[in-house]
Amino acid sequence: MQEPLCGVVWNEVGHKVVEINVMLFNSNPPVGRSQAPNDIPTTHEVLGTPLQGPWDDSAEVLYVAMGCFWGTERLFYTIPGVISTAVGYMGGSTPNPSYREVCSGRTGHTEAAQVVYDPSKVTPEQLLKVFWENHDSTTANRQGNDVGTQYRSAIYFTNESQEKAASATKDAFQQVLNDQGLGVVSTQIDSAENAGEFFYAEGYHQQYLHKNPGGYCNHGPNGLTCPVGIVRQDEAPAQQDIAPPE
Repeated sequence: MQEPLCGVVWNEVGHKVVEINVMLFNSNPPVGRSQAPNDIPTTHEVLGTPLQGPWDDSAEVLYVAMGCFWGTERLFYTIPGVISTAVGYMGGSTPNPSYREVCSGRTGHTEAAQVVYDPSKVTPEQLLKVFWENHDSTTANRQGNDVGTQYRSAIYFTNESQEKAASATKDAFQQVLNDQGLGVVSTQIDSAENAGEFFYAEGYHQQYLHKNPGGYCNHGPNGLTCPVGIVRQDEAPAQQDIAPPE
């Protein structure tokens, strides 16, 4: 496999010039591997529930991507009614990719969070309200200084109620953006079936911010309310600058 060539790009963001680390690869996707990493825990570090299932038959699963998956996951495992969460890679072509491979941009995956919830306790609309209000959905392939296709905003639904909620909340939030003159939603909305398999990320990524309370997080209230709010995030470091080595 070709080794990455690390470079530095200087990008003007508002009135501040920030340094963005990029990796340059050829366009051939990695072959991947037939099995998931062997260090994925079986139990959720915070909730004490199965990380990879099985869950109750009434449980539903929604997949969301909103930049670095560490902060994404923490937002959702704190919501009452959420049974379990996990982080992984979705929407790409390489089976069981590594974090390094996904960060190359060659696998096509986005960093995603799997959200398993009890629909009698929390609705897709309530979950997606958290989604829209805690990242910048107008920046394609970017959240703050995290730049690349792996940081794209996405919702992958698994049933009709989630699909309807995704469409309705997107329209509602777009109106809020229009009222504030803040751009157009770039979020990819598709079925989980079309997006392809969710591949669990390496063990150290799971519930990362619980295990590393002072760790990097590029998520938080964006200042807008989804009626179902956007602070600039471009002064935060990039995830790859502080990620532990594989």
